[in-house]
Amino acid sequence: MADLRAGSSRLLTASVWGAGAVLAVIVVQMVTGWGTDHQIRVLNDLAYVPVTLLTAALGLRLITKGGLHRRERRAWVLLEVAFLGQVVAHVASLIRDFQPGSPPYPNVSDYLYLAAIPFVVAGLLLLPAARRDRGDRLKLLIDSLIIVAGACMALWYLEIGPMLQYPGADPAVIAFSTAVPVLDLLLVFALIILLLRRPEAGAAVSLLSGSMALKVVADSTYTVAYIQFGISYRPGSWPFLLWAAGSFLTLLAVHRRLCQDGLTQARRRGRKRLGWLPYGAIVLAYGLIAFVARHQALYPLGGMIFGGVAITSLVIARQLFAQRENRRLAVTDPLTGLSNRALIAERLTELVRQPMREGRHGAVLLIDLDRFKPINDTYGHEAGDAVLKAVAVALRAVIRSGDTAGRLGGDEFAVVLPGLPSRAAAEGIAQRLVDALRTPVIFGEAVLGVEASIGVAFRDETTADIEQLLAHADAAMYAVKRSGRGRYGVYTPELDIRVRDAEMRRAVENDEFVVHFQPVVRLTGDGGGMTVEALVRWNHPARGLLMPGAFIELAEETGAVVAIGEWVLREACRQAAGWQTVNLSVNLSARQVTRTGLVETIRDILAETGFPADRLVLELTESVILHPDEATVARLEALRAMGIGISVDDFGTGYSALSYLRTLPVSVLKIDRSFITGIDTDPDTYAVAEALVRLAKAYRLQVVAEGIETAEQARCVTEMGCDYGQGYHFARPMPGPALAGLLTARLSPERS
Repeated sequence: MADLRAGSSRLLTASVWGAGAVLAVIVVQMVTGWGTDHQIRVLNDLAYVPVTLLTAALGLRLITKGGLHRRERRAWVLLEVAFLGQVVAHVASLIRDFQPGSPPYPNVSDYLYLAAIPFVVAGLLLLPAARRDRGDRLKLLIDSLIIVAGACMALWYLEIGPMLQYPGADPAVIAFSTAVPVLDLLLVFALIILLLRRPEAGAAVSLLSGSMALKVVADSTYTVAYIQFGISYRPGSWPFLLWAAGSFLTLLAVHRRLCQDGLTQARRRGRKRLGWLPYGAIVLAYGLIAFVARHQALYPLGGMIFGGVAITSLVIARQLFAQRENRRLAVTDPLTGLSNRALIAERLTELVRQPMREGRHGAVLLIDLDRFKPINDTYGHEAGDAVLKAVAVALRAVIRSGDTAGRLGGDEFAVVLPGLPSRAAAEGIAQRLVDALRTPVIFGEAVLGVEASIGVAFRDETTADIEQLLAHADAAMYAVKRSGRGRYGVYTPELDIRVRDAEMRRAVENDEFVVHFQPVVRLTGDGGGMTVEALVRWNHPARGLLMPGAFIELAEETGAVVAIGEWVLREACRQAAGWQTVNLSVNLSARQVTRTGLVETIRDILAETGFPADRLVLELTESVILHPDEATVARLEALRAMGIGISVDDFGTGYSALSYLRTLPVSVLKIDRSFITGIDTDPDTYAVAEALVRLAKAYRLQVVAEGIETAEQARCVTEMGCDYGQGYHFARPMPGPALAGLLTARLSPERS
């Protein structure tokens, strides 16, 4: 079937060029000068028949095959009416050639040619083009009318005016002859509108426009030569050659659109190439006035012409300046003077559209200032503005002349780097920016220090549009922020948050996560039951066993931590249900705490696994207790009412609000390892840790000291009055079976 379609396509292409070859006999006749006037006229009309017939046939096929949008289909229907009219006109002209006597003017074929023009005009105006707002449409109309007005002046002086004054002419002939340039003016109007609107049908519309332009030129040349110089062109002369070339271009246009799948957007630069047309029309109009008035005295007509030219020139100059200034204001950030988001988007669009070539690379740098918010909060917005202006100076000093630096908003910037010789060049620019942005900013008596995290993304096969390119740069930038800030990072597929999020969610479904347990040892009292903390690990199929630091923060950002957290709680409860008298501590993420169905989810997990609620402790981070809303407090109180313990993890590492320890249903306080390190060697560290223990005791909370690694540290926290201790000194995290073995070994001496 594919071979059949390919063969059909080749046959169609051969037919098109075959018809063109028949039309080329007009060129041969023109070069050789062969034949009488009658023979030349017959040959001319005969050569048109296959071209016009094939054009109409292909136009009908284009309309009936489907696949055209509704507006474009209506346009081609109107054009098809014109194509059919031309077929009938050429056949009528050919029949008249075989009748005796000279053909009258105008005859049937002339009327048919004329009648086809309005359908061509309507079809051209209906062809799809780039979308425009109301203001753009008004400017387009004005530009088109300026051009048509200039053309109208020329046609009036050269054709219409002289024809209306032609002595002794038949009124019907005058009316018909005048209608031709008038309809040609409408055709010019349609062509200009179409070209300035940036048509979507690409080469097909370009060929069709060229065809209509040749027709207008041939019509005007034929008429002007007769009226102004008394020259009458016969078939086989060069105006007839232009008409023939126009007919063949029409055939090529229909064939091209028939073979074209979908629409190709015209490039924006096409509008810039045609933007001079209104001004060219003004120059033509004044040149024509000057030509007509060349025999007039400078006073009064000549001076008025020169004055009009001067005023119009000044208006044009002012308009061009205003357009340039409006463009500059529209694409410039007012604070920094850099490009704004709109121009950055435009440059990125150009970058994505450029074909990829060997030895030519494109990149975008996404820049986010580190620690900018504290400067605004501490020193005020004027200080923040001073920093942003200094960043703009640094960007201008580092980038190349063809690069574009812009401010996207707030403290976020972007740099578009086209035409790089290598990827290393982009990384070199990124590193120089990192170094330049470390320079302190002097604001009054304050020295403001900022750094920047920069994400680098390259234009490649994976970046089909600017959204993907910016998403890649954004992923690289946030990876830098997570790993320490103040440097640059290059995008790799592993950094894509959406991909990583999907990967983590699949990992939950594929049971790639595992739970390890670390004992929490009782330091005071008679011992009692053991408590263990559940710690998640990711058994990644490619990267091996990953600690929480490699994925939990990203899981918090994307929301995957909710699914992971529920899986950990369920799996930990399932394993711990078989360990008698063991209390279980499980971390609860901030996202989980804010979910409305948290209490029901935990109740269902406990019912499913059979784990007792009074042996479960849920650990919350300080970020949860720092700004609790009423709904969060209600959820925690409901969990506490079920018998579940609530613990504050890593206490002291954030901005703790001590009052919340009284208002929230907290029963356990875990002192972060950073307060335990050094308590056996540094008296000040010991004093701080002891103060935290006493604070917790004042709130009647049980205290767990994390990160105990030596026997001396264990002695110190016991001396302070800590209830529990956790750390490598007692046991490392271990899989469930290993912990079960430890529990068995611990219970054996008691039984014996």
